[in-house]
Amino acid sequence: MTNQEKWANLSPSEFSQLQKYAEYSTKKIRDVLEEFHGNGVLAKYNPEGKQDILKQTIDLEGFKLFMKTFLEADLPEEFCEHLFTSFGNKVPHSSPLVKNKPQLLPGGLRISKSMTASRLAALSTSHIPEVIQLKDIVCYLSLLERGRPEDKLEFMFRLYDTDGNGYLDSSELENIITQMMHVAEYLEWDVTELSPILHEMMEEIDYDHDGTVSLEEWIQGGMTTIPLLVLLGLENNVKDDGQHVWRLKHFNKPAYCNLCLNMLIGVGKQGLSCSFCKYTVHERCVSRAPSSCIKTYVKSKKNAEVMHHFWVEGNCPKKCDKCHKTIKCYQGLTGLHCVWCQITMHNKCASHLKPECDCGALKDHILPPTTICPVVLERQATMKKEKSGSQQTNKLSDRNKMQRANSVTVDGQGLQITPVPNTHPLLVFVNPKSGGKQGERIYRKFQYLLNPRQVYSLAGNGPMPGLNFFRDVPDFRVLACGGDGTVGWILDCIEKANMIKHPPVAILPLGTGNDLARCLRWGGGYEGENLLKILKDIENSTEILLDRWKFEVIPNDKDEKGDPVPYSIINNYFSIGVDASIAHRFHIMREKHPEKFNSRMKNKFWYFEFGTSETFSATCKKLHESIEIECDGIQLDLNNVSLEGIGVLNIPSMHGGSNLWGDTKKRRSHRRIEKNRSDKRTTVTDAKELKFAYQDLSDQLVEVVGLEGAMEMGQIYTGLKSAGKRLAQCASVVIRTSKSLPMQVDGEPWMQTPCTIKITHKNQVPILMGPPPKTGLFSSIIKKTRNHSKE
Repeated sequence: MTNQEKWANLSPSEFSQLQKYAEYSTKKIRDVLEEFHGNGVLAKYNPEGKQDILKQTIDLEGFKLFMKTFLEADLPEEFCEHLFTSFGNKVPHSSPLVKNKPQLLPGGLRISKSMTASRLAALSTSHIPEVIQLKDIVCYLSLLERGRPEDKLEFMFRLYDTDGNGYLDSSELENIITQMMHVAEYLEWDVTELSPILHEMMEEIDYDHDGTVSLEEWIQGGMTTIPLLVLLGLENNVKDDGQHVWRLKHFNKPAYCNLCLNMLIGVGKQGLSCSFCKYTVHERCVSRAPSSCIKTYVKSKKNAEVMHHFWVEGNCPKKCDKCHKTIKCYQGLTGLHCVWCQITMHNKCASHLKPECDCGALKDHILPPTTICPVVLERQATMKKEKSGSQQTNKLSDRNKMQRANSVTVDGQGLQITPVPNTHPLLVFVNPKSGGKQGERIYRKFQYLLNPRQVYSLAGNGPMPGLNFFRDVPDFRVLACGGDGTVGWILDCIEKANMIKHPPVAILPLGTGNDLARCLRWGGGYEGENLLKILKDIENSTEILLDRWKFEVIPNDKDEKGDPVPYSIINNYFSIGVDASIAHRFHIMREKHPEKFNSRMKNKFWYFEFGTSETFSATCKKLHESIEIECDGIQLDLNNVSLEGIGVLNIPSMHGGSNLWGDTKKRRSHRRIEKNRSDKRTTVTDAKELKFAYQDLSDQLVEVVGLEGAMEMGQIYTGLKSAGKRLAQCASVVIRTSKSLPMQVDGEPWMQTPCTIKITHKNQVPILMGPPPKTGLFSSIIKKTRNHSKE
């Protein structure tokens, strides 16, 4: 291979290398362009001081300085010359149907699938050029930037608007379509009959049908209906599919390298394992490992009906699911494990198994790659059906499907989900900050058990990207992995997403507290249980409604500064006084010394200590003198009770399992039971009637409880006392305070200046209740005996 042939194009590995450089840079393209003006480091390449510098040319030395300024690092000399030559070898756009032509990305930069001689022979080659167009460099490097979709769309519009008149005419749109075809080929999509689809999309963007596309029409189309960013190669969410995602791992049991077949030996992190498929290699072998990871979506609709097992060999110390004999993995790389259905077999046993995979025990949760494809391919398949179908009913359903396939999310998502009928795909949100490092481990485990495109970390852009991706998926469920705050955040985002149907939410509790998860039988915190069992519990869960309450705080003096109110919605509880004072002190101490609060036992100890000290200080003594409570318009009489705290409860759990409402007595009269059930939303303030008032997460009622002091709160929290004093059960609460008091909503405390608080019912959301715990015969007999003795 000659030097001239060597410089003909840029390989995907080099493209990836350039992306990594860009990830660590703080500079934007616009920042670098500013350096061409005034006293900038690149000003000498704009001697006339022109404002529009994109039409300027730049030589090799200037290009090196440009890249150093943009990446804030020196590129290797050879790599920099290679990149410079690739821009210099820009060729005119060719017909998208011509085979074996070089593929182009914005700016005309060629990306090759391999560096074989046969492929290079088809490319025009030349020596290193004297100058290249600055416009080409700027366009291409915009691929590497992470910016707002609107900014990227405007940038691409300016790039293709070659005459600069503010409109894209037919010839300019034709260049865009040609570019889209090149990107689709590079992504290895099925481009059969794709050209007419792209022409139709460009016609749809011309909303006023004047034959040209304005900037407003371009941005509106790109943000609402057409995946322009994906088709132009500016979104990475459809790239690199099938690439391994490596992480260092220590193996407790003997493990073997999938590449060199030798055992992994060493202290600490012994090797690299792929988070998606568990393919395992030595660190020295990783550069030679094939890109043989799972595909998360299909690139053609032709063979999208049947999915096959994806086997990874070795490192599976389990029993064979067919012969039930142990796989002796310590003898070498033996045994096969399917990433999708999670079955493990001897190599010989697997050879007798049918190749088709149905995702096994997780088929109700998983989105197989055959159910996800690029939007344009889904639309392409739909148009074919419309042409071949003759009946009006079929056409109508296909049009509906086409309309859905033509939708695209705001963040440039270019993939469309068509789930397997009668399944409930699971959308998983993981808060990596919850529960120490639990969140990160859970995130990786779910990426392995499910399709990685179903699993989202909340550390980036929050829940909205995942909700937008699943927007049109019927009957999907959401799993919130985190604390009560995470669950509330996700519920808020689902509400703001304005979905046709609110998906039910299950909870995998991480960290401490987790009162809502306890009430819904998901436990007080994840302790390393098998995630397959948790997924099975979600499958067998029951959908119920959860009340949510609007929480409004109106300060008496708006000029008086106080702490910000953390939430405007109550999911769990609200409290004032001694309980909130303890929580506020707990919160401040944990912020200063987080290392002292790294276990549930330590948290309980600190809480009891703050409760004890609060007993002696009594900061909220005689609370009734500075507070008024109104329940459904009825003023509560607090003069005859000595209270230091008030709680308004939506769920029967507070501070990690404390039930302030306590157990409810059963009525002996059957008639009175029926009367109570039929009169479900009646306001109850009578002390005798309150003894029989049940708590319900979906009764559109809240419970108001009084606390006599810090000692009582500490006793309830540690289980020494069952409950506080019941004050009311009602549908709305108004509280007026006359002095600054500690308050908390759903575990978030703050100090509040004198104010009026209004709590009213907001809405109900579907949420999943875990299956009841299985009990043995002996424990069930004891439980029945206890219940009988209570009655």
